[in-house]
Amino acid sequence: MAPLTPPPDRGGWWHDYVCPVHGTELAHGDLLSGTFPADGAACRHGCRIDTPPVRGAWTVLAHQACALRLRHLAASADPADRDAALVGLERYAELYAELTADGERHAGAQSWMLRGRMFHQALTEAIWAVSIGHAVRSLTERGEGERLAAIRPMLETLATVAEKARAELAAQGKESSNYTAWLDAAAAVCGGGPDPALRGHPQLATRPDGWEWEGSTYYHLFVLRAYLLALRGTDPAALPAETVERLAAMIAALAGIATAYGELPELHDGPYRRTGALAELHEICLLAHQLFAGEPLVAVVGWTAARTPQPPADLEGWFSGVPLPWPRPAATADPGVHRIFPDAGFAVVRAGGIHAVLDAGPHGGSHGHQDKLSLYLYGDEGAAWQPDPGQAPYGHRHFRRYYASAAAHPAFSVDGLDQQPVDARLSSAGSGECTGAYDGVTATRALTAGPGYLLDILTIEADRDRTLTAHLRPAVPLKVVAAPGGQVRTTWGEADGPVLIGHHAASAHAEFALRPHPGPADDPTAIRQGSDWSVHGTRAVFASAYASGRSPVRELRLTDDGVTVRLDDGSAHHHATGA
Repeated sequence: MAPLTPPPDRGGWWHDYVCPVHGTELAHGDLLSGTFPADGAACRHGCRIDTPPVRGAWTVLAHQACALRLRHLAASADPADRDAALVGLERYAELYAELTADGERHAGAQSWMLRGRMFHQALTEAIWAVSIGHAVRSLTERGEGERLAAIRPMLETLATVAEKARAELAAQGKESSNYTAWLDAAAAVCGGGPDPALRGHPQLATRPDGWEWEGSTYYHLFVLRAYLLALRGTDPAALPAETVERLAAMIAALAGIATAYGELPELHDGPYRRTGALAELHEICLLAHQLFAGEPLVAVVGWTAARTPQPPADLEGWFSGVPLPWPRPAATADPGVHRIFPDAGFAVVRAGGIHAVLDAGPHGGSHGHQDKLSLYLYGDEGAAWQPDPGQAPYGHRHFRRYYASAAAHPAFSVDGLDQQPVDARLSSAGSGECTGAYDGVTATRALTAGPGYLLDILTIEADRDRTLTAHLRPAVPLKVVAAPGGQVRTTWGEADGPVLIGHHAASAHAEFALRPHPGPADDPTAIRQGSDWSVHGTRAVFASAYASGRSPVRELRLTDDGVTVRLDDGSAHHHATGA
């Protein structure tokens, strides 16, 4: 493996590693060299950025990359690699003592942060500490324990710092924070060893349906990874029943929203297809399959394995006992509804080669978006026709606001205004309801699996005449053809890839206007063509029938009490709207 040199400085906040012009995460360069790129950090569009916040963010990424490389080296069967790991850990012990000699927390941190010593955030320090601690453990397991005397004081300090930060969170009434999971993991890995109950955090941070309380795919994975990394060496049979139940529910939540191809929709806050996040997801899959038998994330691990580098060598034999039986989730009562998560407010419907996710849950705090009743459309063959766009690095204020807004999502809006941050709810297996996003407005959205198609019915009702709008936000090329009688046909995607066909009709005179919009958050400047589909009045019904590839749908017709879908084979299928 290539040699590594840790940066000589404290780290900042990684979310500042973003191009101020284009909103894209900057290229990492050689994170193991210890040296910030000489010409500045590169943006994919040609910019070179060199500012103190960007340097501080790069330093975070470099320290984390060095710590992860030490995990690899320490678990290697090659004695030369283990020697290199020992040298790297000794260098970090010296560097940590030097940079934190004053015992003070990082003065450069923002006022809202739970400050660390080595980094702006105590959270960042805990993540780094977990990698360092596992490197030490791997060396110890391979008979190198006597050579680690110079490193153990750093581990003791890291465990103490994590415990103090956790106590501060508890004093603030924030024990359910995702920070707590990582502070607990750092204390366990660097200090007293694993707690089979994970200090009760899963019961505080997750809902009964398994989702982390913020309803974000990224932060759900973030917390689950901390739990699994904290449990190294534990016998699964020794875990308390309530801990097993929550871990199984968390893993089942991921399996439930995953497409047939293995992709996870990036719901709410979180990067869109970031390489580092994919590597972490792959690690989670491998550990989940050691905790539970039956490979519950088999599709996901296949998807991540093809897109990530080799995982850390220490993952083999992570637990000290055999895997637990997998408690397979019960099937839904409606055969067209794949999974429902009533607490998080997600419904997954599969039909016509489409994997659809309806978002109708709680707001989710600081990581929630104004995206109630959004409809995300993925294909069984790997297409992301209308995905949740994810979130840009938080350091870019403009795009962070944009990607949290209704305008960025395939949701609904009224009078061109943003939604208020409110809760929605699942009203039935494939239906959601939202009141409060706009004063005097109620919206419902219902998904139904038809024969060869997915039917989406969005109904918006207002207490006075207003402009009621349904958003279409493709991440692929969109072709629109209007026909007499208000019928609209859409084609999503390229001819050489998976194509989605949509048939659309509204209850009143509607404007199906094309609108350019930023694409997914990995590159906000990749402009896509979408639509704001609007009706002016007190009530609007927007009906869409989707199918992958050749659509069996001939036309949609709205009636006083529902939607009739006529197929090419001459059959007609009526779906009530509840009007």
